[in-house]
Amino acid sequence: MKRNTFWSRLLCLAVLLCGASLTVRGGVNGDVNGDGAVDVDDLNEVINEILELPHSASGDVNGNGAVDIDDLNVVVNLILGLTPGTTVETRTYTVNGVSFTMVAVEGGTFTMGATAEQGSDARDNEYPAHQVTLSSYCIGATEVTQALWHAVMGENPSNFKGEERPVECVSRDECEEFIARLNALTGLAFRLPTEAEWEFAARGGNKSQGFKYAGGNNIGEVAWYCYNTPGRTGCTQPVATKAPNELGLYDMSGNVSEWCQDNYGSYDSEPQVDPAGPDWGYYCVVRGGCWFFYAENCRVSYRMNGSTGVAADTLGLRLAL
Repeated sequence: MKRNTFWSRLLCLAVLLCGASLTVRGGVNGDVNGDGAVDVDDLNEVINEILELPHSASGDVNGNGAVDIDDLNVVVNLILGLTPGTTVETRTYTVNGVSFTMVAVEGGTFTMGATAEQGSDARDNEYPAHQVTLSSYCIGATEVTQALWHAVMGENPSNFKGEERPVECVSRDECEEFIARLNALTGLAFRLPTEAEWEFAARGGNKSQGFKYAGGNNIGEVAWYCYNTPGRTGCTQPVATKAPNELGLYDMSGNVSEWCQDNYGSYDSEPQVDPAGPDWGYYCVVRGGCWFFYAENCRVSYRMNGSTGVAADTLGLRLAL
């Protein structure tokens, strides 16, 4: 009885929020489809009505493989124009049949930039090393694959084709379009990581062992770079085929470099909390090594920049949430 009362109130709220003239065939007790029970099938009916989908369509709005309370949460957020809250936990999402994992990164404080283990390879733009404190967030276990890009965008711009290879030849502008479409499909708030989030994750977060590269000091074990990619001129490789770092993240020192959210600028020596980069800039931050780079350009503190319209087969992306 308590369960039915709960579902009844929940479903009535959904109908009221939607403002739709939904036909409640089972009376006022929440039995929307008139099958004699108040259950997830009724929730499915409500979600389909709100989203103007056929009643045979799935109510699995967030792509987690089930029609449940999380789907209603997504729909209510969309109706009210709210930014969905995110729980910082490792979770696998499925979009149009393609699954990807977002790894929880517990917030903490670290030294960003040219730290001691980077040695003489550190570049001028990695100085000064400075203290950064970050809130918790989630980041992709792998770079966005060609399979996921195709599932969202309906096409694959990559030069080196392969569903499990990272997508490349995507500009920063195109990445933003991809993320906007992904968010429309899921009702979530995926984004690019900030530069500080990217580096903290690459270093292993609070589990960091102080490696030079993401996951170790032997680059051949953790990264696809210019000296170990097959072929005369090299190319990308399937994601997650080298060893992960301390957080279980793959390819942060190789395969493809990755767009970040920040505008590019110089570092400041002052401690920072959740920095998001300069308010304005000609270029955006790019982080991580790639299949084309030498080892010194695959370090966790190495940083570059690029114009938002530039696309290359060395450039991809990794999601944050």
